[in-house]
Amino acid sequence: MSEIPERAGTRQWLGLTVLLLPTVLLFLSMTVLFLATPYIAADLAPTSGQLLWINDIYGFVMAGFLVTMGTLGDRLGRRRLLLAGAALFGISSVLAAFAPGPDLLIAARALMGLGAAAVMPATLSLITTMFRGDRQRATAIGLWAASVSAGVALGPLLGGLLLDSLWWGASMLIGVPVMLVVVLAVPALIPEYRAPQAGRLDPISVGLSLAALLPFVYGVKKLAETGFAAESVLTLLAGVVFAVVFVRRQLRLTDPLLDVRLFANRTFSGSLGVYMLAAIALGGVYLLFTQYLQLVAAQSPLRAGLWILPAAIALVVVSTVTPAIARRVRPASVIASGLALSTVGYLALTQVDSVAGLPVLIVGFYILYPGIAPAMALIPGLVIGAAPAEKAGAASAVNSTASDLGVALGVALLGSVGAAIYRADMSDADGTAAETLPGALSSAESLPADVADSLVLAAREAFTNGLNAAAWTAAVLSAAAAVLAVAMLRRIPAGATAVPETEGAVGVPVDDNVVERGTVSA
Repeated sequence: MSEIPERAGTRQWLGLTVLLLPTVLLFLSMTVLFLATPYIAADLAPTSGQLLWINDIYGFVMAGFLVTMGTLGDRLGRRRLLLAGAALFGISSVLAAFAPGPDLLIAARALMGLGAAAVMPATLSLITTMFRGDRQRATAIGLWAASVSAGVALGPLLGGLLLDSLWWGASMLIGVPVMLVVVLAVPALIPEYRAPQAGRLDPISVGLSLAALLPFVYGVKKLAETGFAAESVLTLLAGVVFAVVFVRRQLRLTDPLLDVRLFANRTFSGSLGVYMLAAIALGGVYLLFTQYLQLVAAQSPLRAGLWILPAAIALVVVSTVTPAIARRVRPASVIASGLALSTVGYLALTQVDSVAGLPVLIVGFYILYPGIAPAMALIPGLVIGAAPAEKAGAASAVNSTASDLGVALGVALLGSVGAAIYRADMSDADGTAAETLPGALSSAESLPADVADSLVLAAREAFTNGLNAAAWTAAVLSAAAAVLAVAMLRRIPAGATAVPETEGAVGVPVDDNVVERGTVSA
């Protein structure tokens, strides 16, 4: 049995480097498809509903299974689950890259989400095990948060580089070499961990969690698409009912799938609420922003990626320096200030037009994008620090769920808002032109020049109106997140950005190749 030293050495930092690779990749995979969306639309001819599912099914499945996978990792071994998830992600990436139709692409993206759900909570919880010292653990978690920022930011850029020279499926294959490195390097660098006295997994709780999440998310999508129709209202109500049943069951179980009592902690619940609101706002606007660059402003994928690059660099830099700032300024003030800045950026996007809107679009995005970085950098540490040491794995899973579900809900909700406004403005158009902007551009190719020009102008204006409406929604969400940060997190003193020291170890790692139970002190 090996012991993790109080001060991390070369092996721990190399292990962290390996853990950051899939972290970057998993969030990159949520945004890399944004620039590829018009090419997928042209190649596979999906409906507007299928196009939304192609973009957001990955995030939905990932968010839906995170808590379950986090619990499985505690019981079966976090490293073991990390390796299994990495293998599944790599294989399903190949399936997605060569999918011949939209339905198979959606299925492959769902499998990628399942693999990501196994990998994500394992990375953060293994970091809390590997780094025993408070200051080094804070640094490691800050780097983890920066890697999340890097993944979100670099997705469109890498997608643009690949789309400029290859085909849309190449953007799916990025994960294959990364996950191969993980499978080969993790056993050599990262010790296994299994939580002490882990209870059995409750299959009923797993089913209830999915029965709550999936109908609710589907209902949100349908509500934005069709309004208060019977289907959307009933599925929303079904999700809420199953959520209530899930919570009641967790309160009765000795070993719950999710200890819902953690939400009684003001820091825990407040941090997650801020994180989710900010992620919803960014997720939806990001998708529409990248589509505007290509379909309205007529930028190539590479040029679109290059437009994003300065904001991406700013996002990573702000994420990296934020923990140092928060050692001197209260986290609530740092997070709220960033979200207020994001709100200003979203408001700028409400003024974008379809003819000469690119400068306003870029300025607004450069303001809003780095603004979310303080929340991304500080909230994971606050969430894990608010939970007991023995529940660090569950806390990391809930943190990832809030982030991933927020981005996915943003794509669904704000993307559906944009799509609904587009269809309303284009109600007089025929066929695919009335469904999506790519459909209108494709239809215009077979029309006389004057008719085609009128159709393209109308379609671009309709799409921009949808972007404006989504930006208004995002501004409200971002402002609400800033207010929530001040209200719920204002009592946290400066410097409380890391997992606090506990009496005893978070867990004692076991031998590199043999899974045994660790120990936890109260």
